[in-house]
Amino acid sequence: MSDISLWQKIKEDFSQPVLHDPALNSKIELFFNYPGVWALANYRIAHALHVRGFRTLARAIMGISQIITNMDIHPACTIGRRVFFDHAFGVVVGETAVIGDDVLIYQCVTLGGVSLERGVKRHPTVKNGSVIGSGAKILGDITIGENCRIGSNSVVVKSIPDDSTAVGVPARVIEKGRDKSPMAHNKLPDINKELFIYMFKRIKILEDAVLQSHHDQNVKVKDDELEAIYKSYLESVKE
Repeated sequence: MSDISLWQKIKEDFSQPVLHDPALNSKIELFFNYPGVWALANYRIAHALHVRGFRTLARAIMGISQIITNMDIHPACTIGRRVFFDHAFGVVVGETAVIGDDVLIYQCVTLGGVSLERGVKRHPTVKNGSVIGSGAKILGDITIGENCRIGSNSVVVKSIPDDSTAVGVPARVIEKGRDKSPMAHNKLPDINKELFIYMFKRIKILEDAVLQSHHDQNVKVKDDELEAIYKSYLESVKE
C-alpha cells in the first residue's frame, strides 16, 4: 500500500466509480448515488484520527457515516488504495480487517470475526485485485489471496489461494488461474445444486437396482451416466 497523502487517497476514491460503474453518467451523481465512496472518504479521515489516538472521535465519525451510508466500517481497519464499494449498502468491515489495493466489493459483504478475544487479529485480509461478490461473508482471521473472485452469497471460512475463484457455503475453490476480467456471477456453477442432483439420482438408481435384476442393462447404463455427472462435479470443486 503506497504512502500518499490523505487527500490524494480520497481523490483516488472518488475516481473509482468512473472506472468501475457504467451506470455513472455525471460526476454530480457521486454526491447523491454512491454511498460507498462517501463511506470510504469518511473512513480515511476517521482512520487518520484513530491512529493518532483520537479513537472516540474516529468512532463517532464512522457512527454518523453509518447512519448516512448504511455501511459499518471500523476506523481501525486497514483499507488500501483504489478500493471501490459498488452499491455498498449493508457492507460490514471489522476492526482488524485488512483490504489491499484495487479491491472491488459489492453490497451486503461482511468481513467479520469469529472470536471475541481482544488484542488479536479477528478479521480477514483481502489482498490486492480481488473481487468480493454481493452478500459474501468472509469470516475469521483468514486470507483471500491476490486476484481472487468470491461468488455472491458465499461463506468463506478458510483461506483462499492467489488467483482463485471460490463459491458456495462453505466456499470451495472451483477454479485457479489469474483472470483480470470482472467476475461474471451468472456463469458461476451452483456446486451445491450439482451435488444434490447427484445424490438424488444415485438414490433412484439404488432403488431401481433393488427392484430389478442386478444384471439389468438399464441400471448399468444409468449408473455409468451418473458416474460421468459425479466426475463433472468433482472437477467443479477442485481445490
